[in-house]
Amino acid sequence: MVRIETPASLESFRKFVIFSTCRSYAPGSYLDDHEIFAERGESSGEIYVEAADKVTLKKLRDVTFVNARDVLGIIYKSKSGNTDLKWRQLRRFNGKVTGEASSNSLANLSESGVITMDWLKDYLREKMSSGGDAASAAGPAGT
Repeated sequence: MVRIETPASLESFRKFVIFSTCRSYAPGSYLDDHEIFAERGESSGEIYVEAADKVTLKKLRDVTFVNARDVLGIIYKSKSGNTDLKWRQLRRFNGKVTGEASSNSLANLSESGVITMDWLKDYLREKMSSGGDAASAAGPAGT
């Protein structure tokens, strides 16, 4: 588990959630729409979008797609329980991601732009130099 605490855009965290849960079966138009988010019930790894305006669009498998505006926060918990992240709005579409991420989630965090490749390389370098005991990483991430 890796401790994450980094600034991130709403869009990068939205992409992370989709990449981690439903990229293979989400409708293509949903992937590109900045107002469409994935939610999931607590029984299979909670994903919850807190927003001023939210409308349910469609349920596919265990994911419910919602159209959300004025997003204040997003809670993401993986099915395995190894990743527990929260995005909180700081200013309009920018916020901060905090929590714990598994090594599998690090790849999706990087691909979505929540953390940069440099952040990931620095973390891995630190982990290797400390004998694999780098359990916390709060580094610069671009979005």
